[in-house]
Amino acid sequence: MGPFVLKGRRDCPVVGETLPLVVISHGHGGSFLGHHDLAETLADAGFIVAAINHPGDTFSDMSHGAELSSFVERPTDIKRLIDYMLGAAPDAARIDPQRIGFFGFSRGGYTGLVLAGGNPDFLNANVPCPDPALPICQQLRNKDVPTQPLTHDPRIKVFVLADPLNEFPAPGNLTNVKAPMQLWASEFGGDGVLPETTPALANMLPQSMRPAKSSIEPRRAKTWCALKFKWAPVLAF
Repeated sequence: MGPFVLKGRRDCPVVGETLPLVVISHGHGGSFLGHHDLAETLADAGFIVAAINHPGDTFSDMSHGAELSSFVERPTDIKRLIDYMLGAAPDAARIDPQRIGFFGFSRGGYTGLVLAGGNPDFLNANVPCPDPALPICQQLRNKDVPTQPLTHDPRIKVFVLADPLNEFPAPGNLTNVKAPMQLWASEFGGDGVLPETTPALANMLPQSMRPAKSSIEPRRAKTWCALKFKWAPVLAF
C-alpha cells in the first residue's frame, strides 16, 4: 500500500485557538492515509484533523475485517480517538469541543451513522454477501448478530458520509439521528455498497433532516477517485 507523499512537518506547532476538529474513518481494509488529500486540505483551511487505523479492519491487520465484531468496534474506535484528542493530545487545549465533525467512507460511513445515533439491523439490511464462506456471512445465516448497544457520540456535530455501507433498512433504525449530515453516492458503489442504497438511506432519515430538493446530478470527484467514480450529492445542508 502506498507509498504516499505528504506535505507537512512532524510535530510542527499548532497556530490558533478554539480550532474545529474533524475525525476520519476509513473503509474496509483501508488506512489512516487513505484520505490524506482531504486531511491536508482541511488542515490547510484551519481544521485539526485526526485519522486512525481501525484495529482488525485495516490494511495491515484484517483479523476482524470479515466479522460482525468490526461493526461493533469501529464506532468505539472513533469515540476513543475523540477522547484522546480532547484529553491527552498535546494540542487538546486548542480544540473547540463544540465544533467536531466526522468524515467516513464506506464502512467508515456506517461508523458515522452509528455515532450519529443509528442502530443497525444486520439481518434485514440490503447488503450482499459475496462469499458465503466468509465468517460474516455465516454469522448472518446463523442469526448470530451483536446484541449489545453500539457506541453513539453526541459530541460530533456534523457528518459527511461517502458511499456509506447501509445497515439501516428501516426509518426506525435512524430515528435518533439528529445531527446535520451530507451523503455522497458513487455511480457504481462497491464492497457491499449498492448504487441504490445511499438514496434509500437519505429517504429514511428523519423528515426534519430532509431538504426540500436534493441534487442528484453527477459530479466528477476531484480527489483519488476521479477516474473511478462519478459522485452525486444526495443530501446536503
